[in-house]
Amino acid sequence: LTFPLLSVTLLVSFGSSMLYGYNLAVVNSPAVHIKQFYNATWSQRYGHGLGPGPLTLFYSLTVSIFALGGLVGSLLVGMLVDRYGRNGTLIRSTLLVLLAGGFMGFSRELGSPEMVIIGRSFTGLHSGICLSVVPLYLGEIAPKNLRGFLGLVPSIFICLGVFFAQVLGLPELLGEDRFWPLFLSVVVIPASLQLLLLHCFPESPRYLLIERNDICGATRALCQFLGTSDIQDVIEEMKEEQQSLSSMEMVSVWQLLRDRSVRWQTLSVVVVNAGMQLSGIDAIWFYTNTIFENAGIPVSQVPYTTVGTGAIEVVAGLIGCFTIEKLGRRPLIITGFCTMGICSAGITVSLLLQTTLPWMRYVSVACVVGIISGFCVGPAGVPFLMTAELFTQSHRPAAYIVGGSLNWLCNFTIGFIFPFLQMSAGAFCYLVFCGVCLLVALYVYLIIPETKNKTFMEISHIFA
Repeated sequence: LTFPLLSVTLLVSFGSSMLYGYNLAVVNSPAVHIKQFYNATWSQRYGHGLGPGPLTLFYSLTVSIFALGGLVGSLLVGMLVDRYGRNGTLIRSTLLVLLAGGFMGFSRELGSPEMVIIGRSFTGLHSGICLSVVPLYLGEIAPKNLRGFLGLVPSIFICLGVFFAQVLGLPELLGEDRFWPLFLSVVVIPASLQLLLLHCFPESPRYLLIERNDICGATRALCQFLGTSDIQDVIEEMKEEQQSLSSMEMVSVWQLLRDRSVRWQTLSVVVVNAGMQLSGIDAIWFYTNTIFENAGIPVSQVPYTTVGTGAIEVVAGLIGCFTIEKLGRRPLIITGFCTMGICSAGITVSLLLQTTLPWMRYVSVACVVGIISGFCVGPAGVPFLMTAELFTQSHRPAAYIVGGSLNWLCNFTIGFIFPFLQMSAGAFCYLVFCGVCLLVALYVYLIIPETKNKTFMEISHIFA
């Protein structure tokens, strides 16, 4: 593990992945203030306020437009990484965050709820790009014995982003009504740092050699990342992959879906990425305060309970990061989904019983902690890492488009319908998440092989 490898991993995780986690959770604590702003603005414009139904719909759009932006961003990944490279795409995407911060930061001054929604869509567009490009970049620059460790560092920063949003949302910090535009626009600080420093690091060596046939550039990049000039074995392995793909151009999404030779890899990416969002984790992150209030936690204690869960998820992410190279990918992701499924069922039981057994509210909190911890141990980062590992260079961008699109489409679906699902099904809505988690865990156990310490060509041969 060299200093350049660790530095670039921390930089892109801080400037890109952490913003995804922050933007997932940032709308949780200021929800009341944002709704009040929407209502007051509507009243000034039209002479009457919004009813409960339209206000819920308006706020649900604010929450879920982030995922729609992410869906568009994920569809652009293939084109961007082919044209600008991995490093170049990350640098350019930070401009979206600066633009979004301006829209959200000045929305109240200009009396425009539309600016909040536009800003949220731009942050989603950035996250949709980076959620695929960061693991793609790190997966290609990391030696095979460090690919799991470096690949899960972004998931820790996703958890840190959620935690920072929860901490800054406390009433003593930026949780007051007058601070919510600043709270939403803090994202410009990490993005600016990435924009300034990422130029110091080279492009992915695999991209330079295999797609651009730039052997000299790939050699310089490898020497800088690995801290040694003894890179002949790595160069030969990349040349072998280049030769095997010499008669094949970069595969489109349609070609990937029709390619029978990678059918099981593609299906695995579909199942794991869709399952990651349909597990209900975004419902927990978007509506943590509402869930705790429904569980009977006093309103004054809810923000601090939420921060406590955020701290636990960071610890869970660290456990996953430092155990993945010992335990492997499959055990972590199976354990994570099983834990989430069991805890989702536990929330249903505890909510049904809390009227007769008041102490069951603490079981609800424990189950929420269990869902978040299970997610951060494995499902938070392993699906993106596995997408890089299951495909060779020609298929990888298209695979990230498929996985990312499903990820964001399911994210939007959960973010938008969860409040209505909760109103109609009550405590039983969590049983849907339980079933999804257990089915995904079963699929991973039966179908997906272990990819630890294997080259991309070796993994391809295992599936073949």
